[in-house]
Parts: sequence; structure tokens; C-alpha cells
Amino acid sequence: MAVFIIKVFALSALISVAIKYGAPYLAISETNTTALIVVVLPSILMAIALGWRSRQSKL
Repeated sequence: MAVFIIKVFALSALISVAIKYGAPYLAISETNTTALIVVVLPSILMAIALGWRSRQSKL
């Protein structure tokens, strides 16, 4: 269980560093639509991944 927590922590830290130092180089316009996509997209991707995993385990 501790290994899983360490993996999640490491991945989170890696994503944070990528956002902090890599995001300023991206040419993304600052609009309400862009903000909405950035906020909602992770939840949608997680729902798709969990749904796919659920369907795979039933087979």
C-alpha cells in the first residue's frame, strides 16, 4: 500500500512540475472556455478510464 501512495505522490509531483515550468511555453488563449475544459477534462478522462476498467473486469 505504501508503494502505491509513493507512486501517486511522485506522479502528482511530476505533473505539478510539468505544469509550473512547461505551461508558460504553451500558446493557449485565456478564455472562459479554455478554463472550463482544463477544469472538467480530468474528471471526464477519469470517468472514461474507470468505466473502461469496469467493463474489462466483467468479462
